[in-house]
Amino acid sequence: MKYLNKIASVFCSVALGLLALTSCEGGDLYSVDAPDWISAKVDSINEANKGKGEEEIEGMHEDVYTVGATDFTTGWWAVFSKYYQVPDGEKWITQFNLNINPNASNTYKNFALIITNDEDRGAGNYKEYGAIRYDYQPSGNSEWGDYIDRSLASSTLTFETDTDPGVGNLGGKVTLTVDRTQGGMIVTMTNGKVTKTYNQSSPLAALNGDGSNSPIRCFLVPEGSYIDFLGSTIEPIGGYTSKEDKLPLSMTLNGVPKKVKLGTELAEAFANVTATIQFEQGVTKDVPASELSFQAVPDMNSLGTKTLMAAYNKSYKGEVISKSVMAMASFDVVDKLYTSIGNTDNSTAFWGAHSENFKVGPKESFVTSFTNYTNGQNNWNNFVVVLCSSDGSKEYAVVRADNYGWGDGYAACTPSGGQSDWGAWLKAMDGAKVTVAVTNNGDGTADIQCVMIGNDGNTYIQNYTGINNVDPNNCYFNLTVDGSHIEFDDVIGAEDNSTAFWGAHSQMLRVPLGQSVTTRIKNFTNLQNNWNNFVVVLTREDNTEYAVVRADNYGWGDSYGACKPSGGQSDWAAWLKAMDEAMCYVSVTNNGSSADVKCIMIGNDGKTYKQDYIGISPVDGEDLFFRLTVDGSHLIFE
Repeated sequence: MKYLNKIASVFCSVALGLLALTSCEGGDLYSVDAPDWISAKVDSINEANKGKGEEEIEGMHEDVYTVGATDFTTGWWAVFSKYYQVPDGEKWITQFNLNINPNASNTYKNFALIITNDEDRGAGNYKEYGAIRYDYQPSGNSEWGDYIDRSLASSTLTFETDTDPGVGNLGGKVTLTVDRTQGGMIVTMTNGKVTKTYNQSSPLAALNGDGSNSPIRCFLVPEGSYIDFLGSTIEPIGGYTSKEDKLPLSMTLNGVPKKVKLGTELAEAFANVTATIQFEQGVTKDVPASELSFQAVPDMNSLGTKTLMAAYNKSYKGEVISKSVMAMASFDVVDKLYTSIGNTDNSTAFWGAHSENFKVGPKESFVTSFTNYTNGQNNWNNFVVVLCSSDGSKEYAVVRADNYGWGDGYAACTPSGGQSDWGAWLKAMDGAKVTVAVTNNGDGTADIQCVMIGNDGNTYIQNYTGINNVDPNNCYFNLTVDGSHIEFDDVIGAEDNSTAFWGAHSQMLRVPLGQSVTTRIKNFTNLQNNWNNFVVVLTREDNTEYAVVRADNYGWGDSYGACKPSGGQSDWAAWLKAMDEAMCYVSVTNNGSSADVKCIMIGNDGKTYKQDYIGISPVDGEDLFFRLTVDGSHLIFE
């Protein structure tokens, strides 16, 4: 249309000039006997305009649909384009508008081309050649896969890090070409400003088992962006989509919170909910909460299980229609969002409420995090740590947050950390973020460390070192309160599970040489894929990575290849469903030159699932840390 408008404007200008001429001469503008110079002028204009405007690509068919949320919230591997199958000896060209978030600060917030064998995602024989992302970062991860040679990639725009400015240069109308006509594979991505090329002259590996001339399947994945497809030279699996308007057929709600605190307004509670709308011709589109109508049944004003009803009343092009599509989901209205020990008004007396017992094995440290709340009356009106046997019949020591304790093993310990200003400390403890680490030294002694980040921003530390008379094979602890309460509310990732991979991280935990460090988390997942769960990152203190391992029997990194993964589940679908609100114990062991990661996952079905990564190496035993991150999930430390 742009091209036609330009031509029309040229002809209008010429016509106006010619009208002026003919009014003087009395000639006929439309006469076939018009002077030869007029015809020559028109011909010259046409010739000059050749190549201007948008290039017409032979064989391009209309294929109009959108991939990704238009509010730029789509995480990695959340939505996909159609499949486009490219046989050996043929070429595929597609055009689309790539919409980059104007506030994007990471170079990878664009799209990636995924190249696979002739199988659907999730099929048993599905294999990937790899991925080629539009941004180009030689030191980063802008191309990957077992069959992708990163040295064959080049671009007219190079990013040194994934936080370099300039990702907006990748937006606009993109022409993507996958060319298999020369025996290998040449991939070109260009928007007229930035051109990235992957040039492989050798034939592709035969992943289908029937020769190197097997067809490949390509699809696109956006991240923090969205794609408006325009056309394709190869018909996708499922057929082309016309640009004619389409009516909605059904919708699915995404990111509905499981719990909403009593008193929260409807709009606030579901502000991050999105819906995937299924339209005619197999087209889908993700829309934000602002385009939906919500109603809670029966209401939001009382505790209990409720039904969220959502409606959408627009066509694919956004025209209001008379008949809405509907979707429903359940949620609970609760008086508190997180697991608490003690009454939330701090009325629970000493020893009036306890957490469960946490086991601490020999040469192991167990780390737990929570928020402490106090009635503010006395120093002892805070959390208390009880070191005991499994059944609680034997107390090794009871220690408080305020440099005081008692018990059979307490006399031998060395307390340290008494505060210089107890009044300021007590005031800061209401809402303080606390991390408690209990260490079983394996020799009959134990240590307890409490790190308290007060509501004043200051860090307070309380240590109890050398508690003795501890049975190393029967060492547990629990938490209790005294005129206080604690909440396990240390959350990693957005609670609607919208946080993309690597989007949020826990604190770093050091693993001493010859010891294990264990932490407990409640895992929540969007239930989309097996990898949408917790991820463990093993690093040095300076964040240099040894290995990254997931909950689902997969990992990578310089030290990952030597390890022996075990625990892949026999029924992945049941496991994934059970992982939503699963209680998970993650333990990292420092063997000196190698490390082990062991994960015990107690699913919402009551079953126990295990995943181990044994022998990650090499690692530096004097410099081993780990942290947790998420991918379409969130974690609560308990």
